[in-house]
Amino acid sequence: MRNTLTLLIIAITFTSCFNRQNLNQNVVTSDITNFWNAYDKITSTQDSTLQFRYLDSLYFQKGTVGLKGIRQARNYTPEDYINAINSYPKFWHSIRENTLKSSEISAELEDGIKKLKAIYPELKPAKIYFTIGAFRTGGTTIDSLVLIGSEISMADNKTVTSEFPENLSHLKSHFATSPNKHLVFLNVHEYVHTQQHPRVFNILSLTLYEGVAEFVASKALDKKSPNPQIEFGRNKAERIREVFETEMFYPNNLYKWLDGNATNEFGMRDLGYYVGYHICENYYNQSDNKTEAIKTMIELDYSNESDVEDFIKKSGYFTKPLDSLYQDFEKKRPNIIGIKQFENNSQNVDSRIDEITIEFSQALNGHNTGVDFGELGQDAFPKGTLNGRRWSDDNKSWTIPVELEPNKKYQIFITNNFRTEKSIPLKPYLIEFKTKNR
Repeated sequence: MRNTLTLLIIAITFTSCFNRQNLNQNVVTSDITNFWNAYDKITSTQDSTLQFRYLDSLYFQKGTVGLKGIRQARNYTPEDYINAINSYPKFWHSIRENTLKSSEISAELEDGIKKLKAIYPELKPAKIYFTIGAFRTGGTTIDSLVLIGSEISMADNKTVTSEFPENLSHLKSHFATSPNKHLVFLNVHEYVHTQQHPRVFNILSLTLYEGVAEFVASKALDKKSPNPQIEFGRNKAERIREVFETEMFYPNNLYKWLDGNATNEFGMRDLGYYVGYHICENYYNQSDNKTEAIKTMIELDYSNESDVEDFIKKSGYFTKPLDSLYQDFEKKRPNIIGIKQFENNSQNVDSRIDEITIEFSQALNGHNTGVDFGELGQDAFPKGTLNGRRWSDDNKSWTIPVELEPNKKYQIFITNNFRTEKSIPLKPYLIEFKTKNR
């Protein structure tokens, strides 16, 4: 009887360990332990050579594919890590205990993944890697890898930020929301990204890409998004839509809506998450088949313009079709109305001209400019254009000095980086001309 009881206890213990091992198979946390081992050695010396050696041998070389992935995704260099470690000792001391709890939440994360699979049965396997980076992401993905930047995602409202410079000031408000309490939501959001088609890099598609992950995570976990952009957006929904309808066509405005600190009239960064969330919410609510709606969102092909446009049209989010909104945007754009010294495409320009003045249809902001080579390359670009560039007093023209040669064809491409005070970009314009023989 005693032997039978002993065997039963052993069997139960083995089964429990086996189940725990299986349960946590999708979550890898060894990079956290390795980081702190490296950190202790790095901070024990002022010798920079030793510091880099410890970082490499104790963290990088022992790192998982997840650590390699997050370094690749955010271009983290050894210098980034050493600078961060040496610059913010109070921060690292305050975050350490939280990051070491990463292995304790594995079961919760696995449960979140199961809930995601329940609403999206086609879910493909992916692994979650808890790593430590240098303040460029709290979570991202590469292929089937979910990569968590624990120095951001595992912070809380007690994490010390007093040492942070201005470029990290946005983390202060983020940490005040205690992101460590929302790790399951973050990981399900990132897990959704591993199922999606590759992004297309324009504001609308990236907004939709993030909105899908945020909305699906909310549905899978049956809870509101913890990210403040969503609730903030609901309270200013009409104005946000009005601004986005124009600015989604701006070629240089991505960081005003996603993953950047560019200022906007709302005083809230990353509002693209809300816009994408709202589009998905509208699409879901009008769908008769909710399971199919989730599947459509996750499997949306961003390289297929007709599929994206059809999805957005069915959502009913925008006030007009995309084509109409684009035409409205084009009507607002400034353009080049002429060149003061000669007509564009002239074939007999005097090579003694020493400056070219470009005239705009409306006043621009007086500081953003953009000049590039045309199709003929650098050889066809005038010399001497760098020094002496100047705006007119009313910002309706811009002059560049040039050094021209006789009997030569020239090109100057004026880019859309020129913009108005409201950041509306200029229509690009190719200046092309040929000088005459003297």
